[in-house]
Amino acid sequence: MRRTKYSMHDLLRIEQAYWNAGVEHIAGVDEAGRGPLAGPVVAAAVIFRKDQTIEGVDDSKKLSAKRRAELFPLIQQHALAIGIGIVGHEVIDKINIYHASILAMQKAIDELPIRPSLVLADGNSFWHERYRYENIIDGDARCFTIAAASIVAKVTRDQLMEEYDRLYPDYGFARHKGYGTRQHREAIQKYGTCEIHRRSFNTNASRR
Repeated sequence: MRRTKYSMHDLLRIEQAYWNAGVEHIAGVDEAGRGPLAGPVVAAAVIFRKDQTIEGVDDSKKLSAKRRAELFPLIQQHALAIGIGIVGHEVIDKINIYHASILAMQKAIDELPIRPSLVLADGNSFWHERYRYENIIDGDARCFTIAAASIVAKVTRDQLMEEYDRLYPDYGFARHKGYGTRQHREAIQKYGTCEIHRRSFNTNASRR
C-alpha cells in the first residue's frame, strides 16, 4: 500500500501541538535494520528547537541513498541533540529482533545529551521507564522528528555495513547492507556465514 505524502505542515502537526502546550524538548526516535540477515539494529533519537524545519525530511524508506546522505549533515547541523543506540547481532540472537529494536531505541534516548520532555516513537511497541512517550503508527511518515531520526538511523547503519564490507568483502555488505538479497544468499551458500550474521535468522545455508 502506498503511503500518504505529508506536507511539512502536516509533519509538524504532532510536535506543534505539544510545543504549544509547553512541552519543550521533544525527541523523535526510530530504528533501522530489523529485517537484515546480518549486522546490528541501529536507532537514532533527535531533538529540535521549536518550529525547526528542514525541507525534504521524510520517512527514510521514501528517500534515495543520495538524498539521505544530503539530509544527514543538515539534521546534524540543526538538531539540538542526537543520540545513537546500537544493538549487535549477538544480542539480537539472544533476545530476538523485536526486543533488540526496542532496546536500541531506548539506548538512543539514553545517549541524548539533553533530557527529553517527551519521546515520540515510531510504531506501537516502544516504552521507557524514565521518560514520557507516545507511540505513533507510521510515525516516520507522519512526524518530522521521527522522520529525521529514521534518516540518521539508516545512514548510520549503512555506514557501519560499509565498514563491515571491508572486513568481509565476500558478501557485498556495501551494496545490500545485510538484507537477504539474491546476491547475499548466494554468497552465504558459497562461503557460509561470517561473524556478523544473525544466527537466529534462517539463511538457508551452512554456518561457520
